[in-house]
Amino acid sequence: MSETENAAESFRLGGIEIFVSNDHRFGTDAFLLADFAAPLPNQTVCDLCTGCGIIPLLFCREKPPRKVYGADINEDAINLFEKSIERNGLDGRVVPIVGDVRAMSVIDRESCDMVTVNPPYFKKDSGDVKAAAARAAARTELLCDINDVTGCAAKLLKYGGSLKMCHIPSRLADVIAAMRAVGIEPKVLRFVVKKQGDKPWLFLISGKRGARSGMEILPELAVYDGNMEYTSEMKKMYMIKDVE
Repeated sequence: MSETENAAESFRLGGIEIFVSNDHRFGTDAFLLADFAAPLPNQTVCDLCTGCGIIPLLFCREKPPRKVYGADINEDAINLFEKSIERNGLDGRVVPIVGDVRAMSVIDRESCDMVTVNPPYFKKDSGDVKAAAARAAARTELLCDINDVTGCAAKLLKYGGSLKMCHIPSRLADVIAAMRAVGIEPKVLRFVVKKQGDKPWLFLISGKRGARSGMEILPELAVYDGNMEYTSEMKKMYMIKDVE
């Protein structure tokens, strides 16, 4: 058993138990993307760069898709994901895959209605490689870049299928260019701010394979209100009930 597995711990989120470790955790962006993606119960979904499988597991809190794949190149991350799948009785519906987005052969081409991805945000030469190897690869384009991710999504998506992604504003032009290069047209964009009046912190984007041009810009999403408490929209994502 690896050191990562030895360090595994679990906790519950909205009825789902999730295993994490020091190297494979998640943040607010996972909740933002899962809520933005909102797959339907009859859909087949693949989450790329899934890490510990947080996004597929969040999809299963209420009305899960028909099938959800979660793919990551890191075996330790997938081991944690497998523990969560077993603990929550999701075998068969949620499928963990150790795989490289640059050569994804396990999932059939054009078999997915939706692909989601929270990819590494920073370019390889950006100077942001400061963490341990696993965490650095999750943050920085060491093992795959935005073109690898969109290329994989284009192969997996059915015609008319959607790619849902979370990224940082400084990479918006790169993301749009990469999507269009593989025939995925950006259709919906939403910026995320820490609180109203702040510069965008993240963005959520949805693209459709084979669609015509034309993009809708949604109102920005604020994580905190003026009192630095979660907004009602964030409380819904976290399944936090207001106390009167």
